[in-house]
Amino acid sequence: MNKDNENIDKIIISEEQIKEKIAQLGNAISSDYEDKSPLLIGVLKGAFIFMADLIRAIPIDCEVDFMAVSSYGAATKSSGVVRIIKDLDLDLTDRHVILVEDIIDSGLTLSYLRKNLLARKPASLEICAMFIKKDLQKAKIECKYEGFFIPPEFVVGYGLDAGERFRGLNYLAEYKVE
Repeated sequence: MNKDNENIDKIIISEEQIKEKIAQLGNAISSDYEDKSPLLIGVLKGAFIFMADLIRAIPIDCEVDFMAVSSYGAATKSSGVVRIIKDLDLDLTDRHVILVEDIIDSGLTLSYLRKNLLARKPASLEICAMFIKKDLQKAKIECKYEGFFIPPEFVVGYGLDAGERFRGLNYLAEYKVE
């Protein structure tokens, strides 16, 4: 992967800032779920890097599962139409669930997922998001574990991509859309 692409404009959040935030989120989750074994559900593909780092930062026992959804296709803006591409393997009934998301922009995908997961009767459902775009939410989302609030620009890195590229960057950068 060529990380020196002319479309990568500026670093918004450094690797060090990301590591600090993950440690904070891991501590908060382990404190809240001290006597429970939460199920972390990662939203693919973007959340896989965050999820891997997050679970290592949570010193209590956790389980993981993944969902894959699409609301972007090949576009740089969400279409608002959500399709489940891969559903969960585990039953959520009476489980303490944390939905782990890479980024919240419009909030429409997350709103859909939240309703879908609540219908599966978990004991509790909370949201953990690494990046939240400022002032773009079209749906009200209650996110208990918040990472960074970022400008409403198209971003890549730390799991986020542009046409499947740049996910492996260890920082978050603004991507200039041509």
